[in-house]
Amino acid sequence: MPTDFLTQMVEQYGYLALFFSLWLGIVGMPIPDEMIVMSAGALTAQGWLEPLPAFVAVYLGVVSGLSLGYVLGYRVGAPILQWVVRKCNGRRYLAKAERLMERYGSWALCLSYFFPVVRHLVPYLVGIQRMPLRRYAMYSLPTGFVWTFNYFWAGRLFGRHLDAIAQGVQTYGRITLAALLCIGAAYWLIRQRRWAVSVETEATTGGNESGGNHCTGRG
Repeated sequence: MPTDFLTQMVEQYGYLALFFSLWLGIVGMPIPDEMIVMSAGALTAQGWLEPLPAFVAVYLGVVSGLSLGYVLGYRVGAPILQWVVRKCNGRRYLAKAERLMERYGSWALCLSYFFPVVRHLVPYLVGIQRMPLRRYAMYSLPTGFVWTFNYFWAGRLFGRHLDAIAQGVQTYGRITLAALLCIGAAYWLIRQRRWAVSVETEATTGGNESGGNHCTGRG
């Protein structure tokens, strides 16, 4: 069970165990990132860890691990990506990452978080394409926070049932992504509606003022 393994690691290395288990990414421990973050949340619910430092450790582990891929892609280029793909037998994941990049551009950084392995490959691709660091951080860091918080909190709530939900962890990620997209779409529609109402109001007000000035001038 991931929680048992992580508990042993935490007993020996403390919060650093959480950080490095995620920082090593797909070339590290053969445990999905989702399960590590949820296990960390479960350990806080069971009193093994304090919630805030545990969350900080897993968040920094996630985003720094992915950022390392970006830096390596930027500095070393395609050879390092090919090595990683061979290491994790990830040809099909690389193809999916490339399709995300072709279709969504920079937004692929956000979307890739919700697809195992793919989230580790997209930073290499954007690094190879020389995406500016500021732009990378703008897309990756906030999404990483939302993603980490989502799984960490799920671990706190359902930590006693991690074995039962382990098989459905990818489905949970897709449901979360769909929910976030719906929230984003609703927010965009509301803003568009408010903007349209504002423009209509300004146009009406401007028309009334113009008419009033015209009447005054004739008088």
